[in-house]
Amino acid sequence: MGKRLFIKNKNNSFKKTILVDGDKSISIRTLLLGSQAFGKTFIENILLSEDIINSINCLKKLGVKISVNKKNCFIEGKGLNGFEFKKDIILNAGNSGTFARLILGLLVKSPFYIRLIGDKSLSKRDFGRVILPLQKIGANFKVNNKKTLPLQIIGSYFTNPIHYYENRGSAQCKSTVMLAALNSPGQTVINAKKSRDHTENIFKYLGIPIMVQKKKNNDIIKIRGQKAFKSFRYKVPSDPSSCAFFIVLTLLSKNSELKIKDVNVNKSRIGYIEILNKMGAKIKIKNVKTKYGEKQADIHVKSQPSLKKINCSPRLNSNLIDEFLIIFLAAAKAKGVSSFSNLGELNKKESPRLKLGSKLLNQLGIKTKLTNNSIKIFGNPTLNLNKTLNIKNYYRDHRIFMTAVIAAFTFGGKWIINDIDSYKSSFPSFLNIIKKLGYKFKLI
Repeated sequence: MGKRLFIKNKNNSFKKTILVDGDKSISIRTLLLGSQAFGKTFIENILLSEDIINSINCLKKLGVKISVNKKNCFIEGKGLNGFEFKKDIILNAGNSGTFARLILGLLVKSPFYIRLIGDKSLSKRDFGRVILPLQKIGANFKVNNKKTLPLQIIGSYFTNPIHYYENRGSAQCKSTVMLAALNSPGQTVINAKKSRDHTENIFKYLGIPIMVQKKKNNDIIKIRGQKAFKSFRYKVPSDPSSCAFFIVLTLLSKNSELKIKDVNVNKSRIGYIEILNKMGAKIKIKNVKTKYGEKQADIHVKSQPSLKKINCSPRLNSNLIDEFLIIFLAAAKAKGVSSFSNLGELNKKESPRLKLGSKLLNQLGIKTKLTNNSIKIFGNPTLNLNKTLNIKNYYRDHRIFMTAVIAAFTFGGKWIINDIDSYKSSFPSFLNIIKKLGYKFKLI
């Protein structure tokens, strides 16, 4: 058994300013695009989590020269299709679904089969959603019937521009095709349901030929392929998904205030702030500025002892898909019954998060009503635990672990939380920030 976290809750209040780790989604995208640029790319404040380290190691296996100094990353790119393809290359993406799916888009020219593997959790996730459009572009795959890892991909010398309809609201699926379009002739057209638009933004920042027509429910994206682009400099803003844990911790703590600096406030990433404000929070976004094609700002939040229920509109789902677990925790402290629907995609993340989120709340003593794609949470604002909870994270899901830690500091009781190392895949400074806010825990 690995290390476990022991928490005996004591009431705590704080007034602090913090800086969280760099944005994971943007860190991965800058790495991938730096590998395709011509010249030396410099990335500041890159997230150095396990997911990013695995991504760097995979790119090195493809012949990309990368060096890291603290949170600065240097990439020597050889231009489009500049990978050194060899026989018998194995890429281990670890736990990163983002890297695993996106790198496939850059392998559509490989003359040899490349094997892609991942950890136990990633190996259960669906890759059929990206295999199909890449096959239309010209790639071929060796994969099991479930379309999961491990798989093998071999590209084609003659790739095709395609018209692709992305109807899941998946930024990973959309971005995979966008990256494949870089090495495809002619114009690739993507009709995509609304989702994170970091790839579009960085394409624009780098001067890659792209046109985006925004409509009510979808975007039409047109990319002109085989257009070389130069190396670049980029400073990664703080990750809004990581901020969500400390925002909810502040809301549910007494007499507390928190300022989080230089956060990525892209509209597609801060849906959870809209939800929390609808529940009675007063979270403010200040000093908004645009840098490197992305909006960033400071987030200010104060304690809110009287959150209220919410009937969450499914239109917001794609803008907070990674934050639902911590939103569920806020709903557990709210007055009334909150409802969330159309969440089947949650069970296709690192773990079946919808099911496990409900299970965690039940362990707290919070009543839930669960279906395959929805949940109702019967909030209990006065709940104060006086028991010991043992939280087992069988999937090593970083968000399950971090949500449990925040629950321990807001609901009382004694907690033993397993699989402590899971948070390192996305947010390595998480526990250090917890300490900075004055909370205590033990490793056992």
